[in-house]
Amino acid sequence: MIRFIVIIILFCSFIVSSQNLPGARQIGLSHSGLAQADDVFTLFSNPGGLSQLNWREVGVYYSPAPFGLSELANAYGAYHENTKFGSFAAGFKTYGFELYKENQIILGYSNYLGNGVFAGISLKYNFLKIQNYGNTSAFTILIGSVFHYSENISFAIAIDNLTRSGYSKEDYLPVVYSSGISYEPLEALSVNFTLEKDLDHDVSFNYGTEYSPLKYFTFRVGFSSEPKSYSGGIGINYSIFQVDYSVFQHIELGLTHQAGVLVHFEEFDFRSTATKNRSQF
Repeated sequence: MIRFIVIIILFCSFIVSSQNLPGARQIGLSHSGLAQADDVFTLFSNPGGLSQLNWREVGVYYSPAPFGLSELANAYGAYHENTKFGSFAAGFKTYGFELYKENQIILGYSNYLGNGVFAGISLKYNFLKIQNYGNTSAFTILIGSVFHYSENISFAIAIDNLTRSGYSKEDYLPVVYSSGISYEPLEALSVNFTLEKDLDHDVSFNYGTEYSPLKYFTFRVGFSSEPKSYSGGIGINYSIFQVDYSVFQHIELGLTHQAGVLVHFEEFDFRSTATKNRSQF
């Protein structure tokens, strides 16, 4: 029982941090890239960004023992397909251990609305199982958008759990409002800022910088204010593969490591060339 209580307390600390979203690249940036939103894992944070991807992409992220605790193990997978009708994506999440297990299936859709605006929606089916206490489920909705103000500045907004759904009337899942900006002063450099407001917690300010000084390498650093944490990472891009590694320093739980893989397939030119990259805006 003591072990169970300790793990639940740790779980609560873990769940309110940005650590609970994928992938290794996003964690390296302290989840500041809401307005960047340019890989398949944006399905979980800002589905509006999916239609910025004019290619098929698969992503896998796995953290077997965050902060040395296998009870906090989590894994994500996501798949994106672009079509002439817009972008479609599907993914999954699994989190926890034998006493507490949380799973999620997510479906997303996004499209380009014109004038530099991308919008999307993700539908989530959340399933929770607690040993000796049974299981329950809930549907939640995530909406998001990206607006390209110019060729190197973009803004974003997102609302997670729009309907304030939960496992019971007294126990709703987190409701999070987010807004962000991404600035690319150089082709190889991006600076990202995101504000997040969970209805039950203080506002969090997230900052991250991504720099690619070499052909195959990208370096990242980040900071989050609530809870206070620091992050960093490196990405290796070669051919159709992108391998990301990040470190994350939680002020209470300590240091942990993550890794993820993205696979980019050939580009399909279903839409206007004006939607193929940011420089067109």
